[in-house]
Amino acid sequence: MSTRIAEASPSDGGPDLRLAGSAVAAWLTALAGLHLGAGAALLLAALGAVFSTIGALHLLQVLGRPTPRVRRYGWIAVAVGLGVVCGGAATGARLAVRDADTLRALAEQRASVTADLVVRDDPRPIRAAPGRPATLLVATDLVRLAERDGPRVAAPVRVLVLATDPAWRGLLPGQRLSAQGRLDVPRGGDLTAVVLGATGPPVRHGSPSWAQRAAGSLRAGLQRACAPLPDEQGGLLPGLVVGDTSRLLPTVEEDFRATGMTHLNAVSGSNVAIVVGAVLLVARWCRAGPWLAAGLCGVALVGFVILVRPSPSVVRAATMGAIGLAALAAGRPRAALPALAAAVTVLILVDPALAGDAGFALSVLATGGLLLLAPRWRDGLRRRGVPAGLAEALAVPAAAQLACAPVVAGISGTVSVVAVPANLLAVPAIAPATVLGVLAALLSPIWPAGAEFAAWLASWPAWWLVLVARYGARLPAGTLPWPGGVWGALLLAASTVALLVAVRRPVVRRLVAVVGVAAVLGAVPVRLVARGWPPSGWIVVACAVGQGDAVVLPVASGRAVVVDAGPEPAAVDACLRRLGVREVPLFVVSHFHVDHVGGVAGVFRGRRVAAVLTPALTEPETGQALVREAADGGGARLLTATAGTTYRAGGAELVVLGPPYPLRGTRSDPNNNSLVLRATVRGVRLLLPGDAETEEQRALLDRVPHDVLRADVLKVAHHGSAYQDPEFLDAVRPAVALVPVGAGNDYGHPSPGLLARLARNGARVLRTDVDGDVAAVRRDGGLAVVARGSPPGRPP
Repeated sequence: MSTRIAEASPSDGGPDLRLAGSAVAAWLTALAGLHLGAGAALLLAALGAVFSTIGALHLLQVLGRPTPRVRRYGWIAVAVGLGVVCGGAATGARLAVRDADTLRALAEQRASVTADLVVRDDPRPIRAAPGRPATLLVATDLVRLAERDGPRVAAPVRVLVLATDPAWRGLLPGQRLSAQGRLDVPRGGDLTAVVLGATGPPVRHGSPSWAQRAAGSLRAGLQRACAPLPDEQGGLLPGLVVGDTSRLLPTVEEDFRATGMTHLNAVSGSNVAIVVGAVLLVARWCRAGPWLAAGLCGVALVGFVILVRPSPSVVRAATMGAIGLAALAAGRPRAALPALAAAVTVLILVDPALAGDAGFALSVLATGGLLLLAPRWRDGLRRRGVPAGLAEALAVPAAAQLACAPVVAGISGTVSVVAVPANLLAVPAIAPATVLGVLAALLSPIWPAGAEFAAWLASWPAWWLVLVARYGARLPAGTLPWPGGVWGALLLAASTVALLVAVRRPVVRRLVAVVGVAAVLGAVPVRLVARGWPPSGWIVVACAVGQGDAVVLPVASGRAVVVDAGPEPAAVDACLRRLGVREVPLFVVSHFHVDHVGGVAGVFRGRRVAAVLTPALTEPETGQALVREAADGGGARLLTATAGTTYRAGGAELVVLGPPYPLRGTRSDPNNNSLVLRATVRGVRLLLPGDAETEEQRALLDRVPHDVLRADVLKVAHHGSAYQDPEFLDAVRPAVALVPVGAGNDYGHPSPGLLARLARNGARVLRTDVDGDVAAVRRDGGLAVVARGSPPGRPP
């Protein structure tokens, strides 16, 4: 089933922008108020009232005399003023309640309180720091709170709960509960009044509504129906249908992000349009009358909202989807744009926090692109001889992607080149996967076998989506760097508008087409022949895996030795895929801290790992258990290293230099018993000291000749911490120093003094927090450095 675009009538006379001005004004005013405060919002409302009054008076004076165009823009000016008034007043009123003195004082005092709350949305896990328990974000509404032995405070404000207790995971929206914790000040930019750090499990009061319980039952049934499926399809299908990504594999998630297909894993207006559109199609096939068809579509819409849980984000998606579907079904795009603008205005007034929500912006922009751009592009393609179905299939994803690109670029700092073709290839699979997935969820309580069969049928279009994302993510130059943040988004938006205006002229249109084709024909073959990453002649790559280590040494084409795995699986797996590593003859664990072994599953994901080399010290035991579990599951041999252990494969040779003897009672025994490796790759010597600190470095200086420690490339120990022995660095005297370190870490890594010393000694220093994946390469008989996505550096 494909989404059809309404026919554009030549007599339309252009889009009706009267209400659009009001919607945009309300949106931007609310966004400004969220960041500037209640006073600024109310001031903007007052200015808007003055502006709209002046505009209305002027319009009354000239009404009947000027041309229709003048009257039209006069009404738009009045609408903009009214939008500013409404947006500023609604946001200012909500912010005044949010910033009440009593609550603000308790938050600034970090008071310990007991709060009665109502859950607003599903608890969302966030990535935890290495070695720390996972944290859940729970959006709630405050009923009342009380300080211990203090007065009660009741206010209709929002509270963000940070919880680590597993009992918070099963909560449903609408659940009433009590929780104890300590208050804190929120970061701002939304309607959250305070942050509550929960100190234990919640105490539930009663049950959620029947709608939420029904949604929970159906979602659980869908998960059960998908359990027998392969991991990739089984994890993707609940995300496609109800936005449940709890089982989505990190590799699939990264592929979808790289190809601009992430929106498929979140409930959006397109999901609503597909489900309700399928009902409309069946109703029309059964010759149902307009009123009966509308009633059936309404029931389907309500049922789908219940299935995916009626949280604010879902209500927003349902509103956008219903508007888009009404426009497409009625064939009246001029009426659809005012309806979209009215819906945006109402949603902003009801919940001003949506003005700063990226999902809201993407939903509105995608719907607007479908209404404003897709019909014209479709008709233009048809006039040039493109078949109707193909023209429609090309216009829909291109219009939606172009409309959403500025927001995506502002968030990610990249522009996806493959997004439009990937989404075009995905179009045939989205509708059947969604409809069959919904059918599986509905059948799960009454006919589990039928639900599993429906899920199996849906797994085939889901498999196609996985395939498109996988190969799209591997294309050279699939994503291009772009300035991030607000200015990056505005720059791309301005460039897009300028391009759309310019291509209305035939000469410019032909010039753009010629330049685009020339760029593709010239750049793509070059990228395919001379791959940008990995660079030719690479001898070592330090992967950007956050605050952790993962180092790769090439052995042969598609084969490499991997030293450490970083803190989480997705990052190291993505790095190895970028390098084309399909087989790991040896995986070396320098020590068992989680920032070095937390991602071990990512090394084994889709690869054969022959052997795992570990240090003699098994502390901490949690890290050792992770490595042992991965090795057992992947069929890899477990080996224990001692000083003098050697390994050879292809053009790589490794020798274990340390620890020369067990070190106890140091500042950190696991760090100071790290395996210290000297590697030789294509004649270049490298030293990989793990997290060895001052004590182990001194022990090596005492037991190992200094010429043995000499290396061309040094992987700087312990993320560039200050615990480094100067004599050790002088003995190594590297030409290249690679520092694996996480951006914005809380440890002060890397040490400025250490970086300065390395630079004074003549080393070229690269950091993964600044440069991304970094490589040393053999070139013209010497060494050069390359950062992923940047041109080769000068020889050190």
